[in-house]
Amino acid sequence: MNTTAKELALALGMLALTTSCTATSNTSTQTQHSPSVTQVRDSGKVATTIIEIDGSSTVYPISQAIAKDYQADPKNKVQVAVNISGTTGGFEKFCTGKTDISNASRPILKAEMETCKKNGVAYMEFPIAFDALTVAVNPQNDWAKDITVAELKKIWEPEAEGKITRWNQVRASWPDRPLNLYGAGKKSGTFDYFTEATVGKTRASRNDYTASENDEVLVDGISKDPNALGYFGYAYYEKSQNKLKALAIDNGKGAVLPSRQTVEKVQYQPLARPLFIYVNFRDNQNKGLVNKFVEFYIDKAPTIASTVGYIPLPDDSKRLNYVHLYQGKVGTVFEGKAEMNLTIGELLRKEGKF
Repeated sequence: MNTTAKELALALGMLALTTSCTATSNTSTQTQHSPSVTQVRDSGKVATTIIEIDGSSTVYPISQAIAKDYQADPKNKVQVAVNISGTTGGFEKFCTGKTDISNASRPILKAEMETCKKNGVAYMEFPIAFDALTVAVNPQNDWAKDITVAELKKIWEPEAEGKITRWNQVRASWPDRPLNLYGAGKKSGTFDYFTEATVGKTRASRNDYTASENDEVLVDGISKDPNALGYFGYAYYEKSQNKLKALAIDNGKGAVLPSRQTVEKVQYQPLARPLFIYVNFRDNQNKGLVNKFVEFYIDKAPTIASTVGYIPLPDDSKRLNYVHLYQGKVGTVFEGKAEMNLTIGELLRKEGKF
């Protein structure tokens, strides 16, 4: 698992080769149809390179902050465009070669892997932080302080649609008031993860709720609705604590609030999860430009993740990400599916065996 100084030095030494040479013949075959990084014209005179990033709204605050820092250096003559379309929506673009980097709040799925393969898009997978997926209510809610995983299933399972519509139907001691739900849209990785963690099956959910791939929309809705309950990434809760209230999650071992400490101590389960970026492993003259940005991203991710409200990964993760970048390590360690109750230590062990 531990990366020795000698191994790291060797990997660092491969940077020049990785960024200037073509990939192996096998990878070249896979990526030969992958388009270049976008080139646009500035005032009709100067060509500017744009690195296109899209996908998860959960990962968006990290990528947006890092892109801003990167472009603040005048030596980096590259524009970085960061957009939101949800993890699934992001992979739809990424696996057809339309973007360079895909933000993801879950690992790439088998169907997406097949689409990437079909379109000659080889990819590198980099875990960049941990999230405490947060269940929140309006601050005027003075009756709910915690909720069990079983109650979350009762609320969100497909069979609840049109039937579980009031708070006292979830817990008898709660008031007879409307239960207004807010949650991730179906192109969101948060939707995939939350449904599997609570209902027990990916994408199994009721449909009668306010849905969005943009977490800001959910935060705004819950903050204005005293009867609301919803879920989204922890960074959005931390940013808006003055207008939201987080519920402690009880998985049978006691109610636990989301926080950096409860994630690190493996107490906030099953809603703790890793966050990723996926990088198009291009075989063309622009690969070096993307790799330079990704190197910067890996370096800044722990600090930025903590700043925006997520749980930074330890230094071992940064070292492994560098090694995988410089060696051009293509693929995923997740076999096309998310893993529930994954810990930071288990994530590092998986990455160490990559």
